[in-house]
Amino acid sequence: QVQLVESGGGLVQPGGSLRLSCAASGSIFSIYAMGWYRQAPGKQRELVAAITSSGNTVYADSVKGRFTISRDSAKNTVYLQMDSLKPEDTAVYYCNAEWAPGGTTDWGQGTQVTVSS
Repeated sequence: QVQLVESGGGLVQPGGSLRLSCAASGSIFSIYAMGWYRQAPGKQRELVAAITSSGNTVYADSVKGRFTISRDSAKNTVYLQMDSLKPEDTAVYYCNAEWAPGGTTDWGQGTQVTVSS
């Protein structure tokens, strides 16, 4: 189990960029996959992007070509670079660590991203 702390959220205008960071309290080397989820008011939490320990990535169709997920095992940190942001990207973004496929997961507390002019 690790503690996950997200940072980097905030208010940005449409078309702008933000980079979210997720710092883990321990090594992420053996974590199967780390991901970013988001939850907008009145909606279910959804997967935004995930990256496995081998570097394979998956993205929601709505963010493909705009968001990029990466992990730095030396820093025990996962990043989400978000470009060309849209108002519909507004949500609380959560970091997730999945220890094995379908196995135990850890969640961060979330960071608010608001895209508005």
